[in-house]
Parts: sequence; C-alpha cells; structure tokens
Amino acid sequence: MTFALLQQAGGSPMIAQLGLFAAMGLIFYFLLIRPQSKARKQMAERLSKLKAGDEVLLSSGLYATVDRVEDQTLFLKLGSSVVKARKTAVVAFANEPAPQQQS
Repeated sequence: MTFALLQQAGGSPMIAQLGLFAAMGLIFYFLLIRPQSKARKQMAERLSKLKAGDEVLLSSGLYATVDRVEDQTLFLKLGSSVVKARKTAVVAFANEPAPQQQS
C-alpha cells in the first residue's frame, strides 16, 4: 500500500522499496532479535549465580543437583555419581516450569 501511494505521489519506487525493507528490518528486530538477546542475557546472569545445592535441568533432559561450580564448569550430582558439565548445558532451574519450544 505504501508503495502504491508513493508512486501516485510521484515518489521514486527505489525509495518505496527501501522504506519497506527498513520497516521489515524493524519488525524483524523487535519480534525476533531483541527478545532472544534479552532472554540470553537473563540466562547468562542466572547461570553466573549458580551455587552448590541448586537443582537444574540439563539440555539432555536430566535433572541434577549442583555439587560445586568452577569458572565455566559445573560438577553435578546425578544419583550417587558426580559428573562434570559445562554451564551452557543448563537450560532451566528445577523449581521453574520447563522452557517452551517455539514452533
């Protein structure tokens, strides 16, 4: 519709196309990029506050209890075993609902 209005008003079709691309870029940013980066920052902040005794859900689907934290590595209790994992393997905390998949 904007394209048709600009052509009728004597505007350049090139300007109309640039305007449409800019509008699509803004919509893309506010609907996809911004919420994703905001969620990523929140998760990074929460991962930095992990401590021994916290219960977490791993990307593999296993629930584990944090035994100790070292830099980017977690030592997790799984039953009577202690395993080593990266902090990025944590997708949620056990006391929260599981993250929803986007389709």
